[in-house]
Amino acid sequence: MPTLAKHTAEKNDPFEIHRKRLFDLRARLSGEMQNMADAALNQGRSESSSLPIHMADLGSDNFEQELTLTLVGSEKEVLNRIDFALERMRDGSYGKCEDCGKKIPETRLEAIPYTSVCVQCAELQEQNREEE
Repeated sequence: MPTLAKHTAEKNDPFEIHRKRLFDLRARLSGEMQNMADAALNQGRSESSSLPIHMADLGSDNFEQELTLTLVGSEKEVLNRIDFALERMRDGSYGKCEDCGKKIPETRLEAIPYTSVCVQCAELQEQNREEE
């Protein structure tokens, strides 16, 4: 009977598949972020006994650490967007474009389940960013 209950829940909630994908993506990104942050912050400590001989080595190490922390920041932004999408599911606004109010096509939600805008509004936002 559990399969029947699951099937009924999915019928009642058209976004159940997206909800599951968002939770899975959130868990994966959280783990990756923690691993990258730990690696970046511990990089200098683990090699403290063998300091780089050349300044270029030190610069490369700093660049790698900054790049990793930048990637963590980008993934943090995606996590925030996932949380916002889950909140929109709770309040009933998920699947509607925040800018124009039209329904976001299912194909877009499948590709980017945390999106809050339709393709046309996303293009307009990108054009506005380029103009700034």
